[in-house]
Amino acid sequence: MVDFKRYTVTAALPYANGPVHIGHIAGNFLPADVYSRYLRARGRDVLFVCGSDEHGVGISIKAQQEGKTPKEVVDKYHEMMKKSLHEFGMSFDIYSRTSSKEHYQTAQDFFTNLLEKGIFEKKVSKQFYDVKLQQFLADRYIYGSCPNCGYTHAYGDQCERCGTSLDPMDLIEPKSALSNETPELKETEHWYLPLDKYEDWLKSWILENHSDWKANVVGQCRSWLTQGLHARAVTRDLDWGVPVPLKEAKGKVLYVWFDAPIGYISMSKEWAAQTGKDWKPYWQSDDTKLVHFIGKDNIVFHCVIFPVMLKAHGDFILPENVPANEFLNLEGDKISTSRNWAVWLHEYLLDFADKQDVLRYVLCANAPETKDNDFTWKDFQAKNNSELVAILGNLVNRIFVLTHKYYEDEIPAITEVTEVEKTLMADCAAYPQKIAGLIEEYKLREALQELMNLARVGNKYLTETEPWKIFATNPERVKTILHFGLQLIADLSILMEPFLPFTSIKLKNALGGLTPNPSPKEREMISKNWDDAGHLNLLTAGNKITQTGILFEKIEDVAIAHQMEKLEQSRPKVEVTEAVVGGTPDTTEIKVGESPTLAGKPEITFDDFSKMDLRIATILAAEKIEKSDKLLKLEIDLGFEKRTIVSGIAKHFAPEEIIGKQVCIVANLAPRKIMNIASKGMVLMIENQAGELVMLNPEKEVEAGAKVS
Repeated sequence: MVDFKRYTVTAALPYANGPVHIGHIAGNFLPADVYSRYLRARGRDVLFVCGSDEHGVGISIKAQQEGKTPKEVVDKYHEMMKKSLHEFGMSFDIYSRTSSKEHYQTAQDFFTNLLEKGIFEKKVSKQFYDVKLQQFLADRYIYGSCPNCGYTHAYGDQCERCGTSLDPMDLIEPKSALSNETPELKETEHWYLPLDKYEDWLKSWILENHSDWKANVVGQCRSWLTQGLHARAVTRDLDWGVPVPLKEAKGKVLYVWFDAPIGYISMSKEWAAQTGKDWKPYWQSDDTKLVHFIGKDNIVFHCVIFPVMLKAHGDFILPENVPANEFLNLEGDKISTSRNWAVWLHEYLLDFADKQDVLRYVLCANAPETKDNDFTWKDFQAKNNSELVAILGNLVNRIFVLTHKYYEDEIPAITEVTEVEKTLMADCAAYPQKIAGLIEEYKLREALQELMNLARVGNKYLTETEPWKIFATNPERVKTILHFGLQLIADLSILMEPFLPFTSIKLKNALGGLTPNPSPKEREMISKNWDDAGHLNLLTAGNKITQTGILFEKIEDVAIAHQMEKLEQSRPKVEVTEAVVGGTPDTTEIKVGESPTLAGKPEITFDDFSKMDLRIATILAAEKIEKSDKLLKLEIDLGFEKRTIVSGIAKHFAPEEIIGKQVCIVANLAPRKIMNIASKGMVLMIENQAGELVMLNPEKEVEAGAKVS
């Protein structure tokens, strides 16, 4: 077994097209942070790396939606993510980005290394090309019918109805999402990584040498290898990304799945430059342990593709483990950025100020380590109130209050050791190694349970000895009880640090009696590490403690009700929107269960409503109208005829992203001229609490012109 001298820990790079939510945290950020903090507490040499993934078509699409450049989009979300993750206590040694100069150079050097070794296969292939716009189409810019389920608006890389991974060539009747034209197949040249040539090596490396990895990881890898691997292009015809460093590759960039994992290396180089250290041992020494923390959707990239890249390059170590987590749901529903169904980290930090450790605790306790798990606000409240407050907080509060009351905050000396204390010492001695073993097996949820079990041991000790009852008759015995109680809290303050770092430092400060100008003796407790815990001998009698106040506050029903209301408000509400020339759209909102008169409009009869002819239409084409930043000109298909509708949705949708979508329209609205265009109908939309519009469309594809009744 290798005796590792250092550890390189990575957390999957979050995509810089939106803020961080609790699914990201539970999936990879928090596990990676707990593991890194634990290693540091053991005195290990650790480099913890993360940063923003800033390339790919998703960024380009987001930029178009927001009317910004890709650079403006990634700048916005990079800073937002970096700030919230720092405030949440992520102990990255560096949090950088894949748009940095160092990353561009490192990724290009990596490509060049493989090219010069003859690893790549240069192929001319036919790819879809938009003749009207004269550009090759990325997978996400192509849509058509899914060959698996028949869904008519599947993307070129995946069908979002059935979840099948696709190749654009698989689509039936493909269309360009940019122009809605049928694209042509045109020859283009790309460089391919021959994954198929590494199949035998991967089978040996993963299925034999790393069969002890988590079952979900090994299982997914086995599935990929059983199906057979194929060469994958590492370049794309795009204008946003790391340019391919070849003269003949003008207009081509490195594919995001190729350049993103190289970010771990480039960011390590940045860290070295900032700290004056050498990055190479962390990536090139066999006595370094490389561990990738990811969600299950990233398994293929970190267990198949990136290892092949590293193996082909030859200068880098391979991962020793990739402990991928499953997904975290929210209130029984899948977390969705597009539907705004999420708990956003930056909002949590505002709503629950100084309660980072509460969310860390709940997410770790509910970690989706072996299967998808669920976060609910009621469970969040219950775990805080019945575990953090009632078990851990109660233990600390009782011991600190009694020490203040009886001994004016001075740590009392031991007067006698009974069988009760001997049992306590034996019980406590086992916990550091027990928790450590679970963390090193990536069973963080169980490790956290054991931490709380140690707090339960402390509460049991207090309940059995009842120092508040015997002080009047046996104050000397109370000295021993409180001494051991404080020693147990000192152990907890060390062992909780990976999970609850803010609470840990608060307790360490209190136990060390720190003043504004602490002496070396007062700082003694702060310097203790993992291997010092478990012996109930960390504190010196006669030293002073300082009161912590309430360690964890009870979370009241009103706070939870507020969060539930926020979630419900993020659910779509029905809204009718009509574009009006040069002004704000005329809107009518009708919430479920609410009288129309309460929505600000007069009540109508059934006869009034029955006059409306609501139908499903398919958007055939969409374009912005000159001299207006709000209006789109839509060509729609009603089955029996095609029409033009002017709609005030330009600030919410890019024209190319809504082509092929089905929408609900008022078909018998009297025509009116808008910007000299005859508009024949009204598109119905949904507006969420954030003011974002969402298409009101059928759950399943229906024929154009279908009546809504």
